[in-house]
Amino acid sequence: MPSQDPTVVILLATRNGAEFLQPQLDSFRAQTYGNWALLVSDDGSTDDTVEIIQRFASSVPQPVVIVPGPQKGFWQNFVMLVRSEAINGDLFAYSDQDDIWFPEKLARAVDWFNVRAELPALYFTRTELMHGDGTPAGFSPLFTRAPMFRNALVQNIGGGNTMVFNRSARAALLTTPTDAELVSHDWWTYQVVTGIGGDAYYDPWPSLKYRQHGQNIVGANIGWRARMVRLTALANGRVVSWNEVNLRVLSRMRDTLTPENAGVVDLYARARRASWPMRLWLIWKSGVYRQSLVENIGLSVGALFGKI
Repeated sequence: MPSQDPTVVILLATRNGAEFLQPQLDSFRAQTYGNWALLVSDDGSTDDTVEIIQRFASSVPQPVVIVPGPQKGFWQNFVMLVRSEAINGDLFAYSDQDDIWFPEKLARAVDWFNVRAELPALYFTRTELMHGDGTPAGFSPLFTRAPMFRNALVQNIGGGNTMVFNRSARAALLTTPTDAELVSHDWWTYQVVTGIGGDAYYDPWPSLKYRQHGQNIVGANIGWRARMVRLTALANGRVVSWNEVNLRVLSRMRDTLTPENAGVVDLYARARRASWPMRLWLIWKSGVYRQSLVENIGLSVGALFGKI
């Protein structure tokens, strides 16, 4: 890192978030690490979202900048924040509009980055879950296998609301074609940073309270309901379409991938097109994996039936 006191730019995407926004902003104020700035992309809110942020901006010493969002969807809003030059920083932290960060969230991430060279790096954590009314709802899954490209290609274990990345990682993200379609901003971040050989670290310490309610675009990926959602996605072809989107972007960024990871992409792409006797062998040879035994069995079954 260029400094022991790096500036963290919080990338907050908002859209009609007035109901839950104030507790999230208050959790920024309560951070034990104070060298942060807030960049907000508001995606056409028609409620009091912008006014709430403006009042917050007048009450804190840190810089707060609001820019108009693209109004094309959630991941497009985050991608615009990544590309924005409105605030310069050393580290960048995605933020949803309805969570509550724990006071040590930024400090813990900064500590991890401070012992690393200026190579592309990504930090993300487990989360504590809460219902819409703020009551506890458990924890997100505890992942134990290494976060690396062979995992990122077939599974996103990095919750965007926990992610922090450095300038080198941001530079890599900026090489993504501007017209590229993505599945989600956090999966894209996980794939690109690990794909180019960057360092990814999953911290098992929960860094925030992740609100679960009817307006969630992406849920917590835990429990039997989440497993049924994943099985349904496999059965109805959504996984196939997600893979097509991801592989299309990665093929356009092939020159930025390490030779080893480019080879992984090639083998996985071949497995999707191969006749069924070859699919499992190509999956095995590619080395791709999900985090649990059950999920890896599901990956193999999906490959056998042409559902990946």
